[in-house]
Amino acid sequence: MTSVLGRRNPAVKVALLFAVSVVTLFLTDPYPLLILYGSALAAIRLGARVRWRTLLTAQLPFLAFGVGLVAVNALSRPGRDLLPELPVRVTAEGVTFGVALALRGLVIGVLTIGFLASTPPRDLMISLVRQARLSPRYAYAILAGHRMLQAMPNRWSTIRAAQAVRGPVRLGGRPRFGPRQFARAAFALLVASIRSSERTALALETRGLGDGPRTVWRPVPFGPADLVLAAAVAVAVALVLIGFAVLAG
Repeated sequence: MTSVLGRRNPAVKVALLFAVSVVTLFLTDPYPLLILYGSALAAIRLGARVRWRTLLTAQLPFLAFGVGLVAVNALSRPGRDLLPELPVRVTAEGVTFGVALALRGLVIGVLTIGFLASTPPRDLMISLVRQARLSPRYAYAILAGHRMLQAMPNRWSTIRAAQAVRGPVRLGGRPRFGPRQFARAAFALLVASIRSSERTALALETRGLGDGPRTVWRPVPFGPADLVLAAAVAVAVALVLIGFAVLAG
């Protein structure tokens, strides 16, 4: 990876993502969360070199979830009536808490997007085995499952192409794809995935996965730059929290 975050150790990035997520759980005011979100957005854009369009598009599910949180809390939480003229009761406390929850989801979402964009799955598993002491049995099983999920869209396209060649067509010549064809394609994909998982499990067992210590080809480095990244994130979060506490006090 050529980006700054791409060269950092994946285990360190996992720990930082978990730590920042835990910190956001204790924040119920929107302002520090908004600052954290803006800082995370800029850091991921520059550090992971994710394009603005990709970054913003990937956050649409988190944004939709956040809108639902705001609506539910605004209508269900007790408190001061914000808009008395409306036929439904909207409370100021509910809106504030809902916005905080929505921003919490956006902070975690943008950090997750940056992590996925800057971390190859293979490096993540190697880092978890060497630095986080995760068992190779679990690490390589997760990696195999991830690659199986990556292969599913191509398998689905192949199955649908085969169905289009052999199946019935509409009046205009287009292949028919109704509930029955979908069920057949889904069943074929399930069978192909099960067979692939069996071959993968046999290959891992043949290579003695988990049988004693193993060497690693191209190990993921862990160095001072990773400690600098961890310290920088910790200082940035602490400054935001301290600054908000001083201004609020």
